[in-house]
Amino acid sequence: MADSDASPSLPRRASRALRRTWVRWRRGRFRTDGFALLMLVGLAVLLGFLGVRSPEWFPPASMALVVLFGGFLLSVRSLVLLLVAVAVVLGYELDRLGLRTLRPGILILVGVTALVVLAVARSRAAVGVAGLRGESMLVDLRSRLRAQGELPELPPDWQAEVVVRAAGGASFSGDFLVSTTAQEGQLLEIALVDVSGKGVDAGTRALLLSGAFGGLLGALPVGDFLSAANAYLMRQGWEEGFATAVHLAVDLETGQFHVGSAGHPPAAHFAAGSGSWRLLPAEGTALGVRPDAAYPLATGTLGHGDALLLYTDGLVERPGQDIDVGIDRLLGQAERLVPQGFRRGARRLVDAVWSGEVDDRALVLVWRR
Repeated sequence: MADSDASPSLPRRASRALRRTWVRWRRGRFRTDGFALLMLVGLAVLLGFLGVRSPEWFPPASMALVVLFGGFLLSVRSLVLLLVAVAVVLGYELDRLGLRTLRPGILILVGVTALVVLAVARSRAAVGVAGLRGESMLVDLRSRLRAQGELPELPPDWQAEVVVRAAGGASFSGDFLVSTTAQEGQLLEIALVDVSGKGVDAGTRALLLSGAFGGLLGALPVGDFLSAANAYLMRQGWEEGFATAVHLAVDLETGQFHVGSAGHPPAAHFAAGSGSWRLLPAEGTALGVRPDAAYPLATGTLGHGDALLLYTDGLVERPGQDIDVGIDRLLGQAERLVPQGFRRGARRLVDAVWSGEVDDRALVLVWRR
């Protein structure tokens, strides 16, 4: 009796499992997954019945489509149940049709499809993104990253544009922007960051850093932002977790600005009085490399008609060519914006210095009318 109490009989355990499943269904936890499983099992049974009666119109190979739909819609546990149901249906068809109709190649096709779909489903489940929730999560993360890069509304005499393009046309980029206004809208702060790597490989780190840097921006004194960002990266302990960044703070009333750089290509300032661009001397070590790195600021004033240009190395670096050549080419194209005005200038600059989609690239143009 003791053994019987310690180990309930199989029917009793099955009934308990069914009750737990029913409670979860009533609470809405399994409704989407369970409904999809029920529909797909029903589809498999229907195809099996029709396949026995008319194998020309409903061939047994159509079970591979049921398996594929299951990989998109179901969690791993539900997918395993679906595969068991498909195997039972194929066994029924094999019994009725024989090997002459249900050839071994069809069984191999469905079996290989099931193994591939199951492997993909298990990899998704390992990171908690089973079924279509994985795609929806990635879409949401991409939207959040893009929303972080939107510039705030500026006073009428100020304008700013940003262009971010990922390598290879990917959805995620290692280059990202965070911005905010502080001091009751008087101070505009922008941080343009280039994470090590490119495209999707750098996208996960960019997502994490955009949230962290967005929280730091505007919450610290201007001169402390890059030091705090560097300390954050040092705590992560990533093997390839360094990043370069340029931080801009502009007083929207006086036009006074401060620029700090962490291993980033130098920002450029256009002075309407002289009609020329000059590189700002701010220099500093890349983020996540040295815990005691210092980040001096370059200062200046944006008068009416002046502009500031921030960009990542993907716009100015080419294999086998010095980066200074790329910077000169970018500034040469920026000179052409002056007679036409800076409106839509960010996109024109990125298009003009395009050197292939081998690296992420981003550009920010801020000007005062």
